[in-house]
Amino acid sequence: MESSLIPRNAWQQCRMPPVGVPFSAGGSYRHVSSTLVTVAMTRSVAEGVRDEGKINRLFVLGAGFVGRYVSDRFIKQGWHVSGTCTSAPRKRELQEMGLEAFLFDAISDKLRSLHALQEATHLLISIPPIVGIGDPLLSLHGDVQDTIRDGNLQWLGYLSSTSVYGDCGGVWVDEDYPTNPKTESAKSRLAAERGWLDLGHELGVAVNVFRLGGTYGPGRSALDTVIKGKSLSEGQKKRESKLFTSRVHVADIYQAIKASCEICLSRRIYNVVDDDPAPREEVFAFARSMISKKWPEMASKLANDDTQDEQSPESRGGEKRVSNARLKKELGVTLLYPTYRLGLQNIIDSWEQVPNLP
Repeated sequence: MESSLIPRNAWQQCRMPPVGVPFSAGGSYRHVSSTLVTVAMTRSVAEGVRDEGKINRLFVLGAGFVGRYVSDRFIKQGWHVSGTCTSAPRKRELQEMGLEAFLFDAISDKLRSLHALQEATHLLISIPPIVGIGDPLLSLHGDVQDTIRDGNLQWLGYLSSTSVYGDCGGVWVDEDYPTNPKTESAKSRLAAERGWLDLGHELGVAVNVFRLGGTYGPGRSALDTVIKGKSLSEGQKKRESKLFTSRVHVADIYQAIKASCEICLSRRIYNVVDDDPAPREEVFAFARSMISKKWPEMASKLANDDTQDEQSPESRGGEKRVSNARLKKELGVTLLYPTYRLGLQNIIDSWEQVPNLP
């Protein structure tokens, strides 16, 4: 079930705050009420139709796990969707889904080669920054502004990460909490956020940043990791030490993006996470118990998998608990999977037979 926020006979006009108005790190304008941004609605946005009978066109720069899922959902809503990938097999897969797919290397290829980009009404940025380079689109493409300005763009969204908050000692943090990224990757994320917010403002289009928690969904979850018997990566081992880990089901990321397209608020930042920042150890223990309950014969094979936590509680440090209150209040999003338990239950219910263990 998807959220339905927009009356079918409504339409929208966005009045962007004037150039030069100070912008706060939390995602709002100082001295300017958020009501200055006129909120109205596009006619049948949910069905991919905008004023004058023109179809909405979404371009996804980076159709990976999230971009692919979001693209599929928008196609099913009647949108024309284009997207980029970096391999021929992935391009064929995207084309089979109904996307207009392009091979694109953000470091070496030219944006002008993406002819559909100028036709896009909505642009989703899902290409991560590169340490040492930063956001490749902003750092290496001097024509990014001109390429977008020459087109029909109305909305721009950038997928970021809750890693920009850094270690907050386990307290609850919202979008106004001071950012304090610790890793080079997180620092690059924060710089990219600011770059896209500024670019969208200069172009006069609605622009939003989505700070995602750890993303999971069909084909990429604790259940899949346990079933496949994968060894933990170094990054996963480090995350074992965290008392709190924010996560979000990919279906709820789609909900947030869709709502943002429908409700014309600009230069806003949204934490896109569920309601339960549970430790990774707890999530994997629950995943193992679900598999063992559904297929008891697999219990012994799962007992010794290396996704089990090897650290003592005393060795763990506090992190942060990320609030999604703004997402719910401003965009009206009701999470489909507010806890990891509901998300994993939905995934395992879709498995019709015993998965093959290695």
